[in-house]
Amino acid sequence: MVIYLDYNATTPLCDAAREAMLPYLGRHFGNPSSVHAAGREARGAVDDARDKLAALLRAKPHEIIFTGGGTESCNLAVLGLARCGSLRGGHIVSNKAEHHAVLNALEHLEQHEDFGVTWLDLSRDGIIDLDQLAAAIRPETRLVSIMTANNETGVIEPMREISKICRERGVLLHSDMVQAFGKIDTDVSLVDAASFAAHKFYGPKGVGFLYLRSGLSIQPIMFGGAHENERRPGTENVAAIVGMAAAAEWTLRDCESEQEREGHLRDELWTRISQNVPDAKQNAANAPRLANTLNVSLLGLDSEMLLIALDLEGACASSGSACMVGSVVASHVLLAMGLPIERARSAVRFSLGKWTTADEIKAAGDAWRKIVDRLNTRKSAYAVA
Repeated sequence: MVIYLDYNATTPLCDAAREAMLPYLGRHFGNPSSVHAAGREARGAVDDARDKLAALLRAKPHEIIFTGGGTESCNLAVLGLARCGSLRGGHIVSNKAEHHAVLNALEHLEQHEDFGVTWLDLSRDGIIDLDQLAAAIRPETRLVSIMTANNETGVIEPMREISKICRERGVLLHSDMVQAFGKIDTDVSLVDAASFAAHKFYGPKGVGFLYLRSGLSIQPIMFGGAHENERRPGTENVAAIVGMAAAAEWTLRDCESEQEREGHLRDELWTRISQNVPDAKQNAANAPRLANTLNVSLLGLDSEMLLIALDLEGACASSGSACMVGSVVASHVLLAMGLPIERARSAVRFSLGKWTTADEIKAAGDAWRKIVDRLNTRKSAYAVA
């Protein structure tokens, strides 16, 4: 039995999304930019999906820009909004616990395009300092980018307070909402731009969207067509877009009760781990968190060793972001929270989803105990030798 506890990395495709996609993978294959009947049919499907997503977000259809995923959406928001000023360079505010889709875009602006970036401090539970945010915003500040919910720890930032600070100072606010959608209320009225990815809410991989508040300009980061109102060129992935809208509707249908269920299972998993392994430390335990996310460190054992051992026991987990091409390194999120390097190197993220069962949680807790006992025995044997 495979125990899949890596839903923050990706989710299985739900039946609703698969069924919605099938016609556009077969006979309804037209290019949505073509003027003939087949093209108009595809365009109608894209427009319907846009309308559905806008309604779910309480937004306007033209505020939805389809992209190739969450990373592209974050890049388009950060680079596209920052570059909209009349002069080269400027100032941006963010923090070092962001996903690399935001971090690397900001580092590019900082290193190659004369932008200054203020990196906000985080508490040891991963919450940004609101007073520092307010003080960091300057007349030349073009953008603040703060993720709604962290992909590694599940920590939920105080977006209402962050929004109030940005609005009072007249600065644009972007939020990476990739992990938040379908788990907590994602109120796009609080922000000017927000990024989403379908495969985090039971939709297909390779598709996402950017919410961009009506009236805002954005510079495209790719060129070659007038698609998406000249904001994102390239033929739309019709089947994936249709599947994304269907998955969003399906995910939100029972969001509140499902998150309550996952929260109970998450707490049960921590209880089992802490009882079996007294040295385990729960990261961001005192912060508001996504109900499905548990981040645990076991000092003295590195993440890679733990993940390999879990895999051999049939349990799928992660050390953090799944976008680092299989690499296992010390968590940049935990380091940004001021936790010691030993704790960041030994972190494992468990993330639950709609198909997680109580039996799987019990099995995962048992597997964790066996693994730690075996690794500690091996370490003792090496020490004696």
